Amino acid sequence: MNFPISLTINGVRRDIELDDPRVTLLDLLRERLQLTGTKKGCDRGQCGACTVLVNGQRINSCLALAISHDGADLLTIEGVARGDQLHPLQAAFIAHDGMQCGFCTPGQIMSALGLIHEGQAGDDPERVREGMSGNLCRCGAYAGITDAVLEAQKILANSDQRRSA
Repeated sequence: MNFPISLTINGVRRDIELDDPRVTLLDLLRERLQLTGTKKGCDRGQCGACTVLVNGQRINSCLALAISHDGADLLTIEGVARGDQLHPLQAAFIAHDGMQCGFCTPGQIMSALGLIHEGQAGDDPERVREGMSGNLCRCGAYAGITDAVLEAQKILANSDQRRSA
């Protein structure tokens, strides 16, 4: 028995036939759709490497069944940059050495993007650390990650102010 679902992934509508209702969103993205930027870390929702945005909210895709997100709008790390132009958050991660091995970086960036869009980043490093606490970095690049989120938050807030003026 097949289970048809429709997802908008990085702005592109995808009609998908699932042959198993137990397929996670993470496995669908990585194995069926070849969107391998989303990483499989712990596969238990504890590390944040699989973070994606679903309808603008951060989720651990390893814990989400694909079938339960029929009709959803997903953003993965592959959809953050615009062509060759990095998103300000991606550029800030580079500028502040917010990565070392890079394995956790896609999940960190997606979580930070969600944190900023939720209006939860603010300008307090402790608030950012708390908001990002579900994303682990084995290399310990937390100071650079925090600085990158704070810088991107300022840049994005300034660009939003300019657009509304």
